[in-house]
Amino acid sequence: MNRRIRTALGVALTATLVTTAAPAPAAAHDRRPSVIALPDGFQPEGVATAGRYAWFGSRATGEIYRADLITGAGKQVSPATGTPSLGLKVDPRGRLFVAGGTAGDARVIDTRTGAVLASYQFAEAPTFVNDVTLTRDAAWFTDSNRPVLYRLPLGRGGTLPPADGFTTLPLTGDFQQTGTGVNLNGIAPTPDGRALIVVQSNTGTLFRLDPATGVTTAVDVPGATFLNGDGLLLLGRTLYVVQNFLNQVAVVDLNRAGTTGALRRVITDPGFDVPTTVAAALGRLYLPNGRFTTPPTPTTPYTVVAVDAR
Repeated sequence: MNRRIRTALGVALTATLVTTAAPAPAAAHDRRPSVIALPDGFQPEGVATAGRYAWFGSRATGEIYRADLITGAGKQVSPATGTPSLGLKVDPRGRLFVAGGTAGDARVIDTRTGAVLASYQFAEAPTFVNDVTLTRDAAWFTDSNRPVLYRLPLGRGGTLPPADGFTTLPLTGDFQQTGTGVNLNGIAPTPDGRALIVVQSNTGTLFRLDPATGVTTAVDVPGATFLNGDGLLLLGRTLYVVQNFLNQVAVVDLNRAGTTGALRRVITDPGFDVPTTVAAALGRLYLPNGRFTTPPTPTTPYTVVAVDAR
């Protein structure tokens, strides 16, 4: 072989070997903000995500605010109602389901226009409609002041029911309403989709709930308690339980039926300041800081913290 050819081939092979052996280049810098500012005085509670966007509800005014999770920029998408906006969930049709807290109601909002598509008056005081989850055929709402769930049936194509088209499901079994504090709070489906999981904040207990009968059974999670349990999020068979005043998120591996689980780990972050609820997007968990221990004023700052979902 010609010497110049052998030399050139050797250089090429050496370059190939060096390129193969070299470590992969570092990923491009992640420019997504790990902390997103909400409007001063906002007092956030609920969060829902879809794509690159997140929606937040104000427990003070009922305003709905949308933030871009990549840029951090945001804007109001639904004006103040004068009543709380607490738990939130968004469906594939771009509809935001909102729990109304002390107003005892719920409403459904078009995320594109901010228009209120439907409203439902579940109960009169004392009531605290706290959180919501979506299943294939219904939206389910908890009431922290009453041992019931409210069910909004969804018709063919996701059709919303009329104003009086909801039902109230009394809870029986292991769950017992306790004292005057926050009882039922966060809600999520079980991994198999056949039942619901709810957390009782003031006892720190998870319950599996049969949506057909209202019968509840305590979820067996050995050695774990979920005191101050607030928002719930199910991803696969992993349940994230926000424990607001403890400034942490418990990560629980459930069986498919949601009858037993194991505490895998606890997520903490220096940026947590009484986080309330949690939603997932872009490989992260997003938690609004309720700051319940900070006296609210019109200029009090509020933020959302992003943490790794793994």
